[in-house]
Amino acid sequence: MATLADSFLADLDELSDNEADIIEEDEGDATNMEEDIDGDMEDIEALNYDDLDNVSKLQKTQRYTDIMQKVEEALQKGSATSDHGIVLEDDPEYQLIVDCNALSVDIENEIVIIHNFIRDKYRLKFPELESLVHHPIDYARVVKKIGNEMDLTLVDLEGLLPSAIIMVVSVTASTTSGKPLPEEVLQKTIGACDRALTLDSAKKKVLDFVESRMGYIAPNLSAIVGSAVAAKLMGTAGGLSALAKMPACNVQLLGAKKKNLAGFSTATSQFRVGYLEQTEIFQTTPPSLRMRACRLLAAKSTLAARVDSTRGDPSGAAGRAFREEIRKKIEKWQEPPPAKQPKPLPVPDSEPKKKRGGRRLRKMKERYAVTDMRKLANRMLFGVPEESSLGDGLGEGYGMLGQAGSGKLRVSLGQSKLAAKVAKKFKEKNYGSSGATSGLTSSLAFTPVQGIELTNPQAHAHQLGSGTQSTYFSETGTFSKIKRT
Repeated sequence: MATLADSFLADLDELSDNEADIIEEDEGDATNMEEDIDGDMEDIEALNYDDLDNVSKLQKTQRYTDIMQKVEEALQKGSATSDHGIVLEDDPEYQLIVDCNALSVDIENEIVIIHNFIRDKYRLKFPELESLVHHPIDYARVVKKIGNEMDLTLVDLEGLLPSAIIMVVSVTASTTSGKPLPEEVLQKTIGACDRALTLDSAKKKVLDFVESRMGYIAPNLSAIVGSAVAAKLMGTAGGLSALAKMPACNVQLLGAKKKNLAGFSTATSQFRVGYLEQTEIFQTTPPSLRMRACRLLAAKSTLAARVDSTRGDPSGAAGRAFREEIRKKIEKWQEPPPAKQPKPLPVPDSEPKKKRGGRRLRKMKERYAVTDMRKLANRMLFGVPEESSLGDGLGEGYGMLGQAGSGKLRVSLGQSKLAAKVAKKFKEKNYGSSGATSGLTSSLAFTPVQGIELTNPQAHAHQLGSGTQSTYFSETGTFSKIKRT
């Protein structure tokens, strides 16, 4: 049986063995890390090689050669009718289009690499040119055209750049601090420019082929933006599926270039617009509405690309419906606002009239109406002194009251309509007895009109009362009999 000390010693031996294994693994990882760092450094140094072939390798690949050969054969053959019964993913022509889209993206990346090579070499000759001409192909054409010439007045750049940029380039070249390049460096730079232009022409061939097949591949997208723009959008996005997954705000920016206005006004320039500015809808829209139209185009183009990616409508009817909707919306934006209806001015210094009316208001007006007595008190005769309460014109004057010669301050008071109506109601009401022939029945009734009035208690006995007295509790009422037929 092993003792406690023996078990501790065995554990220590195992720990020492594990530590030796860990140290060996760490040494192996450090060696691999050093190899990775060396490999990365080799890749970084490869970008700084003087030889362009070590940097640009796309044109020498078998994939580039095969795809370009198939594209040239397809362009020479013309637009062949594809079998619409085949699933889109299984169609060889569709596969070639997908390969062309991927190749166009690779060509774009290759052009950027070559542009960096040209820029690094030509920076010694004209360092300010890269900030004036941003597009890689335009930069390559300008570099090839200028070469080692120091006086740009002898170089014709017409057709390569806009006239405003040509003027700025000429002025900047006259004050540049660059020096002519050595012949060897100049030849490498010109060769890189030729290679960039060759890749650009190959990319145009690929886009032409894709454009010729757009009517079959993306009929709805082509119905909205046209075949040429649809091919460019698909080529830049990397295929129809990638374009369908892209949000509309990114579709709007596909193909956008950084514009150098050379100090000119930015009022008339369109920013953040890519290939969609080449569409017919965008060009026919007024400048003030073009950004709204571009956003609408991007949104509908994304929907059409999603329909095409699932082959939802091969006839293109959905794309034509989208285009008609865009056209109607742009026309709606251009409609003038509705004219304001003429509003009559209010009557000057007028207050709103009280519209209240009805029985209660008429009663209140009648109750507080000016009486004939008050009207006479408020009126005076010409040349006749009025009588007053204290005499000699002192106190409250009585106006025309008592001016008839009688010496009395009395006016024949006519009964008002309200008082007449109340009197009539009280007169119609029976203030006599209830009609019962008990010993307490009285023939005297007290009325507000005549005071004590002598009435006949049995005058209304033959009339039935109302409510329950006309039926169960009436002295003259009987049960009704219904004859059955």
